[in-house]
Amino acid sequence: MANASGLFTPAPPRTCSPCTPIYRSAFSFSPTPRILCSSIAHRAEKLPPSHQAQMVDSRGCKLVGCGSAVPSLQISNDDLSKIVDTNDEWISVRTGIRNRRILTGKDSLTDLATEAARKALQMAEVDPEEVDLVLMCTSTPEDLFGSAPQIQKALGCKHNPLAYDITAACSGFVLGLVSAACYIKGGGFKNVLVIGADALSRYVDWNDRGSCILFGDAAGAVLMQACDSDEDGLFSFDMHSDGEGQRHLNAKMKEREKEHHELGTNGSLLGLLPRGSSYSCIQMNGKEVFRFAVRVVPHSIELALAKAGLTRSSIDWLLLHQANQRIIDAVATRLELSSERVISNLANYGNTSAASIPLALDEAVRSGKVQAGHTIAAAGFGAGLTWGSAIIRWG
Repeated sequence: MANASGLFTPAPPRTCSPCTPIYRSAFSFSPTPRILCSSIAHRAEKLPPSHQAQMVDSRGCKLVGCGSAVPSLQISNDDLSKIVDTNDEWISVRTGIRNRRILTGKDSLTDLATEAARKALQMAEVDPEEVDLVLMCTSTPEDLFGSAPQIQKALGCKHNPLAYDITAACSGFVLGLVSAACYIKGGGFKNVLVIGADALSRYVDWNDRGSCILFGDAAGAVLMQACDSDEDGLFSFDMHSDGEGQRHLNAKMKEREKEHHELGTNGSLLGLLPRGSSYSCIQMNGKEVFRFAVRVVPHSIELALAKAGLTRSSIDWLLLHQANQRIIDAVATRLELSSERVISNLANYGNTSAASIPLALDEAVRSGKVQAGHTIAAAGFGAGLTWGSAIIRWG
């Protein structure tokens, strides 16, 4: 169990269904709880008693594969200047963004997420049938009830592994990583797909130059896999939320106007039944979000480093949610990290919400920039308001 200090302490082995990860806002992973979920308990039953305990007693987790996918339609700053009163210099100086990818009517976010997940599995050399859990981190599912099961189906996971969505906006992928680690270290899972995918372009007011210039669509994924504790690749994390800040960044539900229900002749329920609803376009106070990010993100990373017993000098790469280059630069400056140690692909894709961290990671890994054994300080921040960081090792 997680004790008051935020550390895991061993507990007697038991089974549970379903598995619920237990974690604090900030802690480092130390001996894992001996909890074996019924969804994978059949594996343990086939092993000698000494091996059953070892399945969860000495477990760590590591990132062994990544993948990404983006829509084919690219929209440049010059393209946007034909829609709203702006230009390439105005956008790039204030945000660092020059292009973004946008889903068209023929595209599907679920398909993008599936493609990214399939690439992660291929890199890890893991068959879809070996996947124990699919976590879809998104705020823009294509089904009100979640998109993860459709990804599970499309991948061909034939043993019906659990698949569900996580909604935490631009912090979603970091939350997904931590959730995956809890399932592996505390639940005996072996292979967990963590996908970040969003299509915020569907919720943008394309007449608002303050917001339409920022967002793009994409999907990224990693495969987190169980390993021996001495190979553990998730050292610590720190996560928070502050509902007071919702007023600065939101896309609230709104009822449709002028919708009438056909009722009985007495009209007794007229005006009482809910009208059909939809979500508003993204509403954002850019200045307040900037102040929030540069204040909380460096502190969160410092807390996570302290939990892991590491210092800033231990960081090989800083990988932040790709929201605004000014935010990325300000956080790096406060952490005293040089630009050479910062991963950024914001110029090419804009703010892709939960997809931004895995998308940037995938490009950095495939280009050879991030190599096995490198330590990464990753942090997400955004609507909620939510923010979180994780100290991870690649490979």
